[in-house]
Amino acid sequence: MLNWRTLFSLPEQERNRHRIHLVGLGGTGLAPIAKVLLELGFQVSGSDREANVRTQALQKLGARAFAGHDAAQLLSDSAPQRPDLVLISSAVPQDNVEVQQARAWDIPVVKRHAILGPLTENRQVIAVSGTHGKTTTTAMIAHTLTQAGRQPGYIIGSEIPVLGFSAAGHEALFVIEADEYDYMFLGLHPWQLVITNLEWDHPDMFPTAQHYQDTFRQLLEQLQPQGQVIYCHNDRTLRAWQRQNLLPKSIGYGSFQGAEARAEDIDLGPDGARYQFIFQHERHQVQLQLPGVHNVLNSMAALLAVQAAGVPLPQAIQHLASFQGSARRFERKGEVKGVLIIDDYAHHPAEIRSTLQAARAAYPQRTIWAVYQPHTYSRTRTFLDQFNGAFNPADYLLITDIYPAREAPDPTITPELVAAASHHEQATAIKALDDVAEYLLQRLEPNSLVIILSAGTATRLGPMLLDALSDAA
Repeated sequence: MLNWRTLFSLPEQERNRHRIHLVGLGGTGLAPIAKVLLELGFQVSGSDREANVRTQALQKLGARAFAGHDAAQLLSDSAPQRPDLVLISSAVPQDNVEVQQARAWDIPVVKRHAILGPLTENRQVIAVSGTHGKTTTTAMIAHTLTQAGRQPGYIIGSEIPVLGFSAAGHEALFVIEADEYDYMFLGLHPWQLVITNLEWDHPDMFPTAQHYQDTFRQLLEQLQPQGQVIYCHNDRTLRAWQRQNLLPKSIGYGSFQGAEARAEDIDLGPDGARYQFIFQHERHQVQLQLPGVHNVLNSMAALLAVQAAGVPLPQAIQHLASFQGSARRFERKGEVKGVLIIDDYAHHPAEIRSTLQAARAAYPQRTIWAVYQPHTYSRTRTFLDQFNGAFNPADYLLITDIYPAREAPDPTITPELVAAASHHEQATAIKALDDVAEYLLQRLEPNSLVIILSAGTATRLGPMLLDALSDAA
């Protein structure tokens, strides 16, 4: 039997004789990999619980996509009739019928961390890791490189204008959002490793903060010998690591004194942010279309990574100025009757705080309604105390029912509990999303801003509100 790890070293003309089947094809983890595989010339098939925009896009590119799971979907009328490899997402259980059938046929079944090493072998990998800001920073790097005329490969956890969410690329560079969940990033051997920040997250996977940090230290050990770490000097843990010589050849960036690349004169407004980028005794004016200090920091990491890839800093700054953001990262969904709707992926208390601070700085005169959908019972339970004050920049706060993702229900974790933990004077718990929409529509006035904070299903509130406001106009 062919060793599946050798598939990616095959000549391009031989790859179309091999098929990779993805269970969880439509997820943000596997869909970008599927597109890369298609562009590399492989046959791709896969399934998910239901069709979505990603499975539909992959079908148009030539993938065979199935809604629902069935062992028969592993078979094909054309060669090879059985896939050479089955790739599964972290959410797919071992008793999935397609997984069981693959094992019965002795077809290798792997997760993302296993495939990423062979997939990016012989590439110059720019890996963007950290608790927050990975998607935006990865997208900034891919956008800036592409605008500069480069043709990197990339995998991003969200859609970005023009570039989509992934590409195989036509040169050695490969930019990837290095997700720590399920140890995905331990499949990588980065040439440039960005660490945006370190705050304990995913308690269902990493039971302690030390466990979480140790996983990042494992990633550091996999840095290529000629590699470099680009780390946020504002982060207390990363500063400590630098002092302890735990960060090999590295560049620190941030707004704190002591950073080798420093941001000064930061100006935040509704149209984005401006700041002075000071590096190697030179000053450069940077203009961003994204608001918030957190995006200033994200952009600094991106500029340093792009410069390391050979794009002069002034040119990189010019191209970064055209970056408009990625889906569900402070994404303006629309404005009707003076009510602006913004959709954001923030679900960790630190992300919420940063996003709402950015919203308040960008729109100081608006009445801000924050709608938060807590993400997983384990995260909500573990970080409950950290919600205290996180929502303070908002005038009003609505807490929906918990989005369980992969977890079983926990009746002790409720939206009322989160509302109480927030200590927000205008916090209200409303479980159902339809009821949240009705509540808002009865109270929204011109000059209101609704910001939806969710990594789950609450994103559908944006279109619901805009449609209802338009109908009422």
